[in-house]
Amino acid sequence: MFITKVHARQIFDSRGNPTIEVDLYTQKGKFRASVPSGASTGVHEAVELRDGDKNAFGGKGVLKAVNNVNNIIERELIKSGLKVTQQKEIDDLLIRLDGTPNKGRLGANAIVGVSMAVALAGAAETGVPLYQHIADLAGVKGPLVLPCPCFNVINGGRHAGNNLAFQEFMIMPVGASSFSESLKMASETYQSLKKVIQKKYGLDGEHPDTSKRVAISDWILTAVFTATNVGDEGGFAPNVSSGEEALDLLVNAINSAGYEGKVKIGIDAAASEFFKDGKYDLDFKNPHPDSRKLLSGTELSKLYLDYLKKYPLISVEDPFDQDDWDAWTHFTKSASTQVVADDLTVTNPKRIQTCIDKKSANALLLKINQIGTISESIEACKLAQSHGWGVMISHRSGETESTFIADLAVGLGVGEIKTGAPARSERVAKYNQLLRIEEELLNSGENPIYAGSKGFSKGNTPPVLLKN
Repeated sequence: MFITKVHARQIFDSRGNPTIEVDLYTQKGKFRASVPSGASTGVHEAVELRDGDKNAFGGKGVLKAVNNVNNIIERELIKSGLKVTQQKEIDDLLIRLDGTPNKGRLGANAIVGVSMAVALAGAAETGVPLYQHIADLAGVKGPLVLPCPCFNVINGGRHAGNNLAFQEFMIMPVGASSFSESLKMASETYQSLKKVIQKKYGLDGEHPDTSKRVAISDWILTAVFTATNVGDEGGFAPNVSSGEEALDLLVNAINSAGYEGKVKIGIDAAASEFFKDGKYDLDFKNPHPDSRKLLSGTELSKLYLDYLKKYPLISVEDPFDQDDWDAWTHFTKSASTQVVADDLTVTNPKRIQTCIDKKSANALLLKINQIGTISESIEACKLAQSHGWGVMISHRSGETESTFIADLAVGLGVGEIKTGAPARSERVAKYNQLLRIEEELLNSGENPIYAGSKGFSKGNTPPVLLKN
């Protein structure tokens, strides 16, 4: 029940960069949490403490944060006498120990690792699965909800080496009747997309017999084997240069897989990454950018609205810069779909409230390492839901094998989760955990609800968030 030991170490994430792992001990045993890390990060996020030593991991080491866990947090947690079931009290203690508004002294990566480990230990202490423990902490009543998964299947932006400005293009199997069926739809659409991309950007077939081809050039051979390379989150990263091109590929793949009308599309523009001097540069990765692709907020809004008319698009995330409030508000008022705030709100209740007041979005992207503790994440989620917003739980581009966010999504009763393509084990681990949760609930006689399209906010209409 009481914490007897806390030990952190430096491990590695899916991009090969250092991150933190925390082991927390009680009389029940050892409870381990590992911390993800983002590549596209908002300036208002809680601070991820890095060592800054350019001679070790290019300055990305986390030994300072590790030492803060081992030399400060462990001592104070044990001295406090708090029980692992007292999540809010422990999280408040961690916040006070840091003493800064952005967790920059101890590091949000140090704090969130401990907070996650406490939640795992608390679930063991109460004898319930992690998702149920989180539901109890958040006051979420049954039946529990299995979220609609949002799969990043085409990568661009900072996550890929192509010229595509927008960071993610997602498929969303809203027409499934269960979570397991949603994974079937996604997997089949993903494989269909691979064939569509190979046909358009490579040569037909995965292993062409080049001996039968005359005068085949090196660049064609390169296209064959690189057209279906994947980005940080398992999505394909073909030589796509425009949003229309990516959206056309997805529509083709969805129809080819037989899921027209059942699988919809979402975009994460990550527009802060290509915003400069008041303009949005859709050619920002080109060393000689095309000036015709330099757009004002109004022009970019019109582009998104054109997409909404032409494609089965139901969610647009981070369409504008993290401080371009006017553009956000204008677009949210004009759009008939879900507008998701990530860099704008960074899972911070204060910024979420500002966003609610300004009517600048209608859905929240929730990342626990953006804010730093489980309790603050619960507060952010409940605030968004209380105003009719959708909530999408999210991974980071630098992930670990941890499945924590799968349980978090079910525990908080949200309608959406995104954790990459149905590929790469650090992504699939989360989806597999959701399959286990679904099976466990069904075997126990419970009737979990698959959120499907009900989990999505549409315009200013509150999402149908079941009975929570």
